[in-house]
Amino acid sequence: MKVDIGSDKQAMAVAAAKYAADGIREAIATRGNARIIVATGASQFEFLQELIATADIQWDKVTGFHLDEYVGLPITHKASFRAYLRERFLKALPGPMKVFNEVDGENPDPEAECDRLQKLIDEGPIDVACVGIGENGHLAFNDPPADFDTQRAYIVVKLDEACRKQQVGEGWFPSIEAVPATAISMSIAQIMKAKRIVCTVPDGRKAPAVKGTVKGPVSNMCPASIMQQHDDCTVFLDPDSASLIR
Repeated sequence: MKVDIGSDKQAMAVAAAKYAADGIREAIATRGNARIIVATGASQFEFLQELIATADIQWDKVTGFHLDEYVGLPITHKASFRAYLRERFLKALPGPMKVFNEVDGENPDPEAECDRLQKLIDEGPIDVACVGIGENGHLAFNDPPADFDTQRAYIVVKLDEACRKQQVGEGWFPSIEAVPATAISMSIAQIMKAKRIVCTVPDGRKAPAVKGTVKGPVSNMCPASIMQQHDDCTVFLDPDSASLIR
């Protein structure tokens, strides 16, 4: 794991987008196509804007995978991650992607949805995983204590109280009672299979989780700490999120 601290949030986003774009271009040059994972949430706003603005990515050769989604949340809800990606990523691209595989949280059988996504992601390697981390150290929606052992690509998870409070604090829901209790999440093992991990984490409220991720022991009580064991992972921070590790 490497750490890159930008001079501000925008510099962080620019550096992270360049790192991700390099991985995408390398995969296309080597194999003729690229397969990526895309995250959502407030931490990804600037990063996605910069990635979209990268002019020389052949998006028609890129297959994307959605990282996680709430179970049972309508796509019309402002917190829907499918809606987030459609509006903030897919519609904003200069051209259409080859394909983007969404997590359908409205599937009445979440386990069947996990099986459907498993077949799709098993079709080839993942070149770049674009992720963030939560205030509780979660990676995707793998809250502590996260399952480091399962080899399923997608799993149904229960969201802990800290995670649900974060969603309220970021303005996605009016109260903790309104936050769904479960979600479909890409597993830790699947994220770690990516050739390159681009982890973008702004804001001071994430500083304790950043410290645990970068400096703490590898533990499922700080799920993002597992990235210490990845061969090509860089955590991109702004001065606020990096305040406890300087």
